Amino acid sequence: MILAASVGCAATISIAQEVNWGERPTFHEDGTVTVPSFDLPPSVFSSEEAKALQKMRARMAGAMPTEMPKDIATSRKQLDKMLAPQLEQMRAMYDVEVSEHVLDGVPVRLVKPADGVYDRDRVLINLHGGAFSVCWESCSLLESIPIAALGDFEVVSVNYRMAPENRHPAGVEDVAKVYAQLLRYHEPDHIGIYGCSAGGALTAQTGAWLPAHGLPQAGALGIFGAGGVRFRAGDSAYVAAYIDGSFPPPPDRGDPTKDWDITRGYFAGADMEGADISPALHQDVLKKFPPTLLLTGTRAMDMSPAIYTNSMLMKAGVETDLIVGEGMGHCYIMMPTLPESQDAYAAIVAFFKEHLK
Repeated sequence: MILAASVGCAATISIAQEVNWGERPTFHEDGTVTVPSFDLPPSVFSSEEAKALQKMRARMAGAMPTEMPKDIATSRKQLDKMLAPQLEQMRAMYDVEVSEHVLDGVPVRLVKPADGVYDRDRVLINLHGGAFSVCWESCSLLESIPIAALGDFEVVSVNYRMAPENRHPAGVEDVAKVYAQLLRYHEPDHIGIYGCSAGGALTAQTGAWLPAHGLPQAGALGIFGAGGVRFRAGDSAYVAAYIDGSFPPPPDRGDPTKDWDITRGYFAGADMEGADISPALHQDVLKKFPPTLLLTGTRAMDMSPAIYTNSMLMKAGVETDLIVGEGMGHCYIMMPTLPESQDAYAAIVAFFKEHLK
């Protein structure tokens, strides 16, 4: 195998030497690659809407600020204001009814088709994104509205406890409480759980948490904009930092003093490679997962975690599907006018209809 790999590498180098493309990457003894500066055009496979959105970024800040507002209330208000146009578009495109409730002490939002026609047997739980610290008001609706409307589902979006007020496992404990309440009215294989970004990671954590705490496994999971491992891991964390700019790269050489904790300490003191946080690192845990759909983009920092989790689920014998949006960034499904998002909505609905028997 080593000889074959060496021959293949040599052949590739030989071919590459025949082509002059200017400055080339430099490979170092420790395996690190120095990548030369280059211009990345919009993907030829992207929709016209996606290309137009990419052009708009020239008039926007390229990356996240180097410091977050210290006041969490300010951060939450700023993000909701920023997402307001997307939410307005979403509400105009999909007619739903939204109501506020409390299940076993946990605030939830019920989102269902406005005409009152929806599947009474099957229900979905949404876990909103927002770095385990923000975005309940906006992300819960951006993630729930299209799936409820297009799938004729009732979606229960969970306002789980977040940082900086709380620490892991507060979020997954709240999800388990809501899930247990829904078990009073639904069979476990009729309940699906999904979320994007932090909500996608929390979905993976829930898939590990339920059987470990005496609850039956859900019927299907949707892990979007995340994987079953910690954020900002793998190649995509570096690549996306410079071609998408939404998140900073990992700290140089793993120096934690240079890191920026976007979760505001939600996982402080926790084992980030433990089965409760990174189930994709534990085959015995993954074997208990139900059918799982993963969604990411080629310009998303979560692409490596999603691909790795998909591979580990396959290794564990779990039925898994993977959607990789060409030219798409982190949680692109929150952009409702993109054809790529609309294709993803259709795939998500079809996945849950197929697997929630």
